[in-house]
Amino acid sequence: MATVLSISGSPSPTSRTVRLLRHLDARLTLQGHRVVPLDARALPPQALTGADPTHPAIERVNTLLRDADGVVVGTPVYKAAYSGLLKSLLDLLPQYALTGKTVLPLATGGTTAHVLAIDYALRPVLSAMGAAHITQGWFVLDRHITTEADGTVTVDPATAEPLDHVLDQFSSALTRAAQLSRA
Repeated sequence: MATVLSISGSPSPTSRTVRLLRHLDARLTLQGHRVVPLDARALPPQALTGADPTHPAIERVNTLLRDADGVVVGTPVYKAAYSGLLKSLLDLLPQYALTGKTVLPLATGGTTAHVLAIDYALRPVLSAMGAAHITQGWFVLDRHITTEADGTVTVDPATAEPLDHVLDQFSSALTRAAQLSRA
């Protein structure tokens, strides 16, 4: 199946965004995809704040992107936009780093007032970076993501069902793209 790069743009070490992404990564893996998680917060700060696209860590991200068939981009929403950390990373990537990729944008936040951040802030950047297909994105309220004592992530049922649908659409788009490239 497809290789998926799952990018978290959250700067927080206790991020619900990261927890949600890793929960979804497991579902994609069960569907037969190979998932490579990437937390932008783990990248060297000097590479990001110094705007060094030649830094080995950024070159590694470029390699991961080149090898990926699809990309999941998850971010918390701050001030009605995706995180500055994600912006710093995206700014260092080549202009068309997402060419030919199927992309799933996801966002988390504290209020539904930020639900349009995916379509008005993140989607245009992903499109400008050459994404072949940007599937329907999804916004999840922070309070709908809980982590149990054993580390298990639970998504509120009202959110889980449409989120699963969006993830399944992404998975299907990856499968169709792979079939087209083989034909």
